Amino acid sequence: MIEVSHLHKTFRVARRNAGIGEAVRALFRREYTEIHALDDISFRIADGEMVGYIGPNGAGKSSSIKVMSGILTPDSGSCVIDGCVPWRDRRAHVANIGVVFGQRSQLWWDVPVIDSFDLIRDIYRVAEHQYHTDLDELCDLLDLGEILRTPTRQLSLGQRMRCEIAASLIHRPRIIFLDEPTIGLDAVSKLAVREFIRRINRERGTTVILTTHDMQDIEALTERIILIGRGKILLDGALDALKAKHSALRRITVRFAPGTPSPAARPLPDGITLLSADEGRAEFGVDTARLSVSAAIECLTRDIDVRDLAVTGQSTEELVVSLYEEFRI
Repeated sequence: MIEVSHLHKTFRVARRNAGIGEAVRALFRREYTEIHALDDISFRIADGEMVGYIGPNGAGKSSSIKVMSGILTPDSGSCVIDGCVPWRDRRAHVANIGVVFGQRSQLWWDVPVIDSFDLIRDIYRVAEHQYHTDLDELCDLLDLGEILRTPTRQLSLGQRMRCEIAASLIHRPRIIFLDEPTIGLDAVSKLAVREFIRRINRERGTTVILTTHDMQDIEALTERIILIGRGKILLDGALDALKAKHSALRRITVRFAPGTPSPAARPLPDGITLLSADEGRAEFGVDTARLSVSAAIECLTRDIDVRDLAVTGQSTEELVVSLYEEFRI
């Protein structure tokens, strides 16, 4: 169980204008700006949940993760994870968590990946049999066999990210924090990593907190999202419920025979908006609060030779953008 209550964290950042004169002046008199990275945030995450923790750059996501992983100490508030206060009970806490930062590495840069894995095994005192069993499984699922003996600095970003995920799971943590875990991965590797995360959640009951700008990761892995902006929790709810609430818009794509008059040439009733039109194809937006999908289809396809028709809802990316606009972040 993760219980975060009324966390505050403020950073004091030095600022100055460009130029040598400003640099000299700053030696004697510095100007500071206070950044409220976390401003009274509270939430609970149950054991075994997979939660998407989203927000724009600078919203406070990484600061929250660093507090929950024990790297940062907040100015005030409380955070209790499985009975431990992360920044106070660090040794007991880190034994139960795994952390992957997409822009930070926990692997030793100049040694082969397998040496880093062995060192992590020794740090966490993982039993030899369990280590080799789990390593074989991780190598198979994440396709690491060919790169284990390669120095980390010689890996591509995608290869390194797969190794980072494996390294964070060697000690079988109960909770894993994933910050941009699929950054740099190709399509096949992304699917493999997503399936792997689902598997450890299903088989081990691992709690997953996922921070990413890739909304396909959020949609594929999580059922609940927490939206943070300007250091505040703005929204916390089930992804499906948010889609149902915010997705009144439907997109209808009509493909018709060449030479057929486009439905876009007709007067459109209230509730239908033309989004795009090409030769043999037209795309419309339908506000289902004003007009049903069936009525819109009947209107758009009347007296034309329809070759194909598709109805789609608002994508997760569009949903998140609309949330950003709603909360002005």
